[in-house]
Amino acid sequence: MNWTTETPFAITVCDKEGNILEMNEKSKKTFEKWGTNLIGASLMNCHPEPAKSKLLDLLENPRVNAYTIEKNGIKKLIYQSPWFENNEFMGFVELSLEIPLEMPNFVRK
Repeated sequence: MNWTTETPFAITVCDKEGNILEMNEKSKKTFEKWGTNLIGASLMNCHPEPAKSKLLDLLENPRVNAYTIEKNGIKKLIYQSPWFENNEFMGFVELSLEIPLEMPNFVRK
């Protein structure tokens, strides 16, 4: 079973130096303008300023980075989270999900 093949959102994993370790099919399609095989490539080559500086800061000071973007009428939630192995920071996992332009927000108590 390879659930990542047809998952409708992009999953990109990098190491603590910012080198791409894994990409699912949606991620590969999303970032294909930078190349068809980005495994092993540096994320620094795929980010202009100020995103490059933000990425460097996240790699030096690991923490969750979450935000939304809108481009060409498509809104996305970007969620970047550090991943760990034996409590050692190993890199980041990024989820990029297309979301509706207007979306309900429920406050639950």
